[in-house]
Amino acid sequence: MPTFTYEALERSGSRTRGKITATNKVVAVNELKQQGLLVSAIKEEKLTFLHKEIVLGRPVKHKHFTVFLRQFATLIRAGIGLVDSIRILAKQSESKNLGKALSEIETDLRRGIQLSEACIKHPKIFDPLFISMIKAGEASGNMELILDRLAGFYERSHFTREKVKAAMTYPITVGLIAVAVTMFLLTYIVPTFVTMFASFQAELPLITRMVMAVSNSLVDTWYLYVLGIAAIVIGWRITADTPKGRYAIDYALLKFPIFGKLLQKSAVARMTRTLSTLFASTVPILQALTIVEGVVGNKVMGQAIHDAQDSLRQGRSLSEPLKKTWVFPPLVSHMLSVGEETGSLDLMLTKVADFYEAEVETAVDQIKALIEPIMIVILAVLVGVIVLAIMVPMFEIFSKVQ
Repeated sequence: MPTFTYEALERSGSRTRGKITATNKVVAVNELKQQGLLVSAIKEEKLTFLHKEIVLGRPVKHKHFTVFLRQFATLIRAGIGLVDSIRILAKQSESKNLGKALSEIETDLRRGIQLSEACIKHPKIFDPLFISMIKAGEASGNMELILDRLAGFYERSHFTREKVKAAMTYPITVGLIAVAVTMFLLTYIVPTFVTMFASFQAELPLITRMVMAVSNSLVDTWYLYVLGIAAIVIGWRITADTPKGRYAIDYALLKFPIFGKLLQKSAVARMTRTLSTLFASTVPILQALTIVEGVVGNKVMGQAIHDAQDSLRQGRSLSEPLKKTWVFPPLVSHMLSVGEETGSLDLMLTKVADFYEAEVETAVDQIKALIEPIMIVILAVLVGVIVLAIMVPMFEIFSKVQ
């Protein structure tokens, strides 16, 4: 999530400067306004790859966060006060990061700060969706209902994300194994036989000469391959850090054979589930779309959502701009159009989310069934070519010796 530096005027009239982490500039300005600051200048910090903080995994596991939400809702429903609920949850949380954050939130609550404002101070744990939902709960007084919805949302979102990861993990794992086996054969096994073939001074077949050339290249100039891989990784990261580069990468991923459709369905499911959860909690539609634009996880889809916001500001419907973009299937815009006409937009979004979450699950099973034999064949061909390159000249040499 980007960090913004800002200059603002406090209610007392004094000027202040600081930093804030938010999904985008609009969300950052809104959060500062809610803190009583009048923003005069704000810009996003441009951090280089070397200066970025390296975080291994999530600060709080999805499992621990969902359990926290369920327990929080139960305590509030049982009539336990907000401060006492946070204190209890801080002590019994299995996540050290979450427990520490809740302890700091408890301190803020005792100082009279609202729960949503206290959570804003921990952006790595509480995302903009969570903050907006909590604000809706504070305004409506239905905090336990909001927390239940949040828990259900994070559970379904995590399930869908894990399904997509499972589909991507298998081919990547088999591919890495294939590369490792091939590298081992080319750098350790093939050179041994090359020495033996040279002693016989026999003319080698084409397939053997080609494999030997690749083997010699890996042994003699391995550092060039390492530098090439490093350059690709760094180039990818630098490109992904620019808006145009990230958009191009996301566009390419959505157009990628087989996996592109899976990523598209997953993003649509995440977008519609998030919107339905926000609408059901009476979060204003423009604010909800701003949040979804940041959490959808795809710049191409995020741009389409941004266009939908502009459409709403001009008095047009939400579904109209979505019909004009290829990134949303016709079913999405049609269901949204029906929801707008009948006044049941949150219900239509829920139905779309349910449909595409089921589609993701089906697509993952189909991809696994398709990819497994393909990867096995690729691995067999790679190893087979190397073995063949060794065995063919051996048979020829043995036949001449006899």
